Amino acid sequence: MIQSMTAFARAQSQGSWGSLVCELRSINHRYLEFSMRLPEILHELEIQMRESIRHHIKRGKIECYLRYQPSEGAGIELTINTALAKKLCQANDTISTMIKHPAPINPLEVLRWPGILQMAEVDMEVIAEQVLALLDKALQDLVVSRNREGEQLKQLFLQRLETMKEEISKVRQRLPTILAAQRERLITRFTEANLQFDSGRLEQELVLFAQKIDVSEELERLDTHISEVRHVLKQGGAMGRRLDFLMQELNREANTLGAKSIDVDTTRSSVELKVLIEQIREQVQNVE
Repeated sequence: MIQSMTAFARAQSQGSWGSLVCELRSINHRYLEFSMRLPEILHELEIQMRESIRHHIKRGKIECYLRYQPSEGAGIELTINTALAKKLCQANDTISTMIKHPAPINPLEVLRWPGILQMAEVDMEVIAEQVLALLDKALQDLVVSRNREGEQLKQLFLQRLETMKEEISKVRQRLPTILAAQRERLITRFTEANLQFDSGRLEQELVLFAQKIDVSEELERLDTHISEVRHVLKQGGAMGRRLDFLMQELNREANTLGAKSIDVDTTRSSVELKVLIEQIREQVQNVE
């Protein structure tokens, strides 16, 4: 399966612990690169989240945005350390016997004593499990999106490759006509110059001309590279760099074809090949 590097996914979940929203954006990049934006209390999960992303994605720049909103009751439940409070009151009674006119104790002063008033902490283990599960869901949606766009790119590539095969076939069919036209041109020149017609010399000139415009090797290499591109597309997996290399090779052969051309139609086919190759190459930059 071919994957595009451009995609977006969003997942959210909610429970008694609060709500989570995870957004993933993927754009093209030469390597796998991360940009993580996490709440302060969830920074310790970054390494695990990166490993999870690596398991699903091989190439591209991944931007991960995670938002966490605690529920209204999460982390605000208050409890009193009664054992400590009793000891504090006993100590106050002991001190009061030593003072002639002790003032009554204010309960708020007792609550201000360190350790008397305790706040329930958020269960981070539960939050961590929810975060990793939500990230996994978002990654699955992201991969589905990348595969869907990748399939569209694959069809575009196959269409362009088929058009390239048609142009190559045109050039092959055109070569005998070019040689025949050159033969007639040479005969005409001999006649106009009132030179004695020498069939041996004519054939020698034709052989030299045929060697000069011979593009059979270029056409064969073009066919070979096109077949390899189709094989890579069928094989699937991470293929962006390999396809980019094959586009460079195809473009090199198309340039050589144009350089050897002495025929308008062949030149036109060479230009059309380069246009098709460039169209594929631009889209290959988005392939994983």
